[in-house]
Amino acid sequence: MAAIPQAVSHVLPLQPFPPYPLPTPSPSRTGARHRRGESFIACSKGLRGSHDDYHATLRALNSKGRTPRKSLGQHYMLNNDINEQLVNAAGVKEGDVVLEIGPGTGSLTNVLIHAGATVLGIEKDPYMASIVTERFAETNRLKVLQEDFVKCHIHSHMSSFLASIVSDMKPRYAKVVSNIPFNISTDVVKQILPMGDIFSEVVLLLQEETAVRLVVSALRTSEYRPINIFVNFYSGRCSSCEV
Repeated sequence: MAAIPQAVSHVLPLQPFPPYPLPTPSPSRTGARHRRGESFIACSKGLRGSHDDYHATLRALNSKGRTPRKSLGQHYMLNNDINEQLVNAAGVKEGDVVLEIGPGTGSLTNVLIHAGATVLGIEKDPYMASIVTERFAETNRLKVLQEDFVKCHIHSHMSSFLASIVSDMKPRYAKVVSNIPFNISTDVVKQILPMGDIFSEVVLLLQEETAVRLVVSALRTSEYRPINIFVNFYSGRCSSCEV
């Protein structure tokens, strides 16, 4: 039986939050109000995605004759409602800077850009890097680096990217919003969470067993592992929900 993806949200406490208030989502969409300094998840089950984005994703794949590569942990989100809820969970708004790990065909990227974010995408697969770059060739809100995330110097890349943003209020922090390749989930968490000096929030879509292992495992149980200590040390409020 296939694992059920889960969305996991972290707020990193190591540095002050950005000097702007996070937006308060509508209670009717999330089921809960969001207070600054807390994490939240907005997700639902069984929703049909946007037909436009569904077909855009399929067209992008067909144009290159591509299918998901299991060796890279690839999977493509065809439900645009889930993408929108990931973006809402991170409180992405105009002027935000977002790191997206494994943008693939750009379905989540599209929602991030329409929310007003400037996106740095890290894509290992050169074919996918080409697809997402071509799809957003007419916008200056996306930069794609064709690199292996677990081997690249993400802190250096992100610092340079933040410094390159031209705006009246230069952003001090970035957010991470990603539907990450499942085979690098733990590696991503280990790299991202200690970077509280550069990332204010992290929202990831993970396989169910990974989310449970990282977030739900209770202290003094056989499921509680060193990775749980790591997550609890480096993150503030942390939550997960099934999508």
